[in-house]
Amino acid sequence: MSDITYYVALPFTEDEAGEPTAGQAEEFQSPGTAIRRAEVLARAPENIGAVAFSRSGDPMIGEFKDAVVLRSFGQVPGDASALS
Repeated sequence: MSDITYYVALPFTEDEAGEPTAGQAEEFQSPGTAIRRAEVLARAPENIGAVAFSRSGDPMIGEFKDAVVLRSFGQVPGDASALS
């Protein structure tokens, strides 16, 4: 099977210690839709920010490349470790 690319919007909230915490990821069929959804999620009062990213790989063998940030809004972690 060939690589498949997933487009994701991921909101972030703040935990009790003030650290960003990833929320529920939402998958989309296009990068534009993921970016627009991340922007909306970032504006929600319960969130401190959101990021839209893509990830490509072969789900049949479970191998994926690193996430590629498409766009971020608000306060999100500087590294991509929360996107895996």
